[in-house]
Amino acid sequence: MPTVREIAEEIVAREGGYVNDPDDPGGATNHGVTIHTMRALGLDLDGDGRVTPDDVRRLRRDQAVAIFLRHYYEKPGIALLPEGLQASVFDMQVNAGANAVKILQRLLTRLGWPLAADGAIGPKTVRACAEAATRLPDLADLYGMARRDYYYALGDARPSSRKYCRRRDGGKGGWITRAEAFISPAKHLSLAAHRARVAAWG
Repeated sequence: MPTVREIAEEIVAREGGYVNDPDDPGGATNHGVTIHTMRALGLDLDGDGRVTPDDVRRLRRDQAVAIFLRHYYEKPGIALLPEGLQASVFDMQVNAGANAVKILQRLLTRLGWPLAADGAIGPKTVRACAEAATRLPDLADLYGMARRDYYYALGDARPSSRKYCRRRDGGKGGWITRAEAFISPAKHLSLAAHRARVAAWG
């Protein structure tokens, strides 16, 4: 089992370097850290009194790892979740903020542990996760599949996001492969099933 730091370093490596895609609500991003996060943290790296895309470009990989560990793992309380869930929830927290925990809470509600989908890891969520993990050995797979469904739903609702779910050749886009990295291979969607899922997108 990789350490939390190793997971953070893998996230940074997967995210890549600087991008500023106009279709991405995150805006300017470097090593997976968005300009919105940097503004919230006051990371004015060039000291000009503003946090701009230039500051995002200056962000180092080690700084990104530190941000993820402090603000996306420790602060939300992901360490309180069952060990088998932590990597996937952490990865999703980096990618989608509090939606990572909301997806988990909605999943647990469907599985019989009713929770408010508030995106916060409180005592009720911790207890529900612990109980579910003891009864459902595939809980991590179920969460990964819920992540995958979330991404597809974003594509349904927002055409500009479809390129993150489906490549130009019709294969699985980055969001889907990211979710499936935390799902057992036997539960990955086949290419045919993926194409059927996105067929309505045209």
